[in-house]
Amino acid sequence: MPKLWKETIAAHRSAVRDATLDTTAALVAERGLMSVTMSQIAEETGIGRATLYKYFSDVEAILFAWHERQIARHLEHLVDVRDQAGDAGERLEAVLRAYALNSNEHHGTELAALLHRDEHVARAQQQLSLFLRSLITDAQSTGHVRHDLSPDELARYCLHALTAASGLPSKAAVRRLVMVALAGLQQPS
Repeated sequence: MPKLWKETIAAHRSAVRDATLDTTAALVAERGLMSVTMSQIAEETGIGRATLYKYFSDVEAILFAWHERQIARHLEHLVDVRDQAGDAGERLEAVLRAYALNSNEHHGTELAALLHRDEHVARAQQQLSLFLRSLITDAQSTGHVRHDLSPDELARYCLHALTAASGLPSKAAVRRLVMVALAGLQQPS
């Protein structure tokens, strides 16, 4: 098979997959988790049901794939936030703020309850924890973060503290939460 043909097929499959994920998420947001069927997804996406079943076994599989894509995008966003910030302390603060604001925007739905019980969330949490650990290690080396606790422990502290952002009523409250978490990272006097 010529290379161009392979690339065209791969691009087509990727486009069908993305359209399926986006359509399913929109249908669930509009109609509710239990009201969406594979037939509706196929119709809205503009593909046949048989084709849809080649990609995904059921609605739940589509939603998990959509969520994995969202997690990957969120982690990419955090890397971009880190890369745009200044010194080690500013990078840590910017990433914590971006993480908390994202947590505040995505919570409390039946979809979130379904998706956050899967193992890919645990993998994402581990990736995020490693990412934060590296930021904290850098901030410790420049004196921005306390040295009496390990970077692993501080990363876990931050992640757990910032989960409270999901229940906060405003972005201002989220920013205050981040400031409290940052205060906990400072060297004790």
